[in-house]
This record gives sequence, C-alpha cells and structure tokens, in this order.
Amino acid sequence: MTFDELIKKLKGMAGNIDATGMDFLAVQVNITGDNGGVFYVEVKDGKVNVEPYEYNDRQCQITISMDNFNKLLAGKLDPVAAFTLGKLKVDGDVGKALEFAKLVK
Repeated sequence: MTFDELIKKLKGMAGNIDATGMDFLAVQVNITGDNGGVFYVEVKDGKVNVEPYEYNDRQCQITISMDNFNKLLAGKLDPVAAFTLGKLKVDGDVGKALEFAKLVK
C-alpha cells in the first residue's frame, strides 16, 4: 500500500467514526520505510479529521512502519504489544496514544 492509498483509506474510515463526546485529540503519525510519510489525526467537535501534514501542536507522535500500521488497522497487531516490543514508538502523551489506538480499532 502506498502512503497516498493509506491516507485515502484513513479518510474514508474517519468519516464512519462517531467521536461524539470524545475530548480533543491531536496525534501525528510517522510512517517509516519506503512508502513512508507523515499524517495527523485530529478529533475535534465530535469529528475525526485525517490530513497528510505534520501537526505542530500535537499531543503525541507515533512512529511505526507501514507494515505494522496496516496490521494495527486490520486488528492483527495489538497497540500495547507493539509499543512493548518496540514496533511502535510514542513521543509525548502516552494516554493520548491509547485514545488514538481505540479510534483505530
């Protein structure tokens, strides 16, 4: 999957998520590897937004390979296990990273 295909897929998924009642969330995701790139996920006013840009005022930053991120989306990789095994790195508020993991599921 290319980075552009991933963004398109995530934007489609974001439109189907009911984030009513969720607190503000701003997470930047750094995808490593050949098809890598940077995007952010923002939850604001009950809506989820995904954009292929850096988010300067992010609450946390997640770094993960494209392969492992796809496994995360497919439910084949547990986010806590990925963090523990070093397949996923978090810089910033780990609690916000866990909120993001709930969105991905």
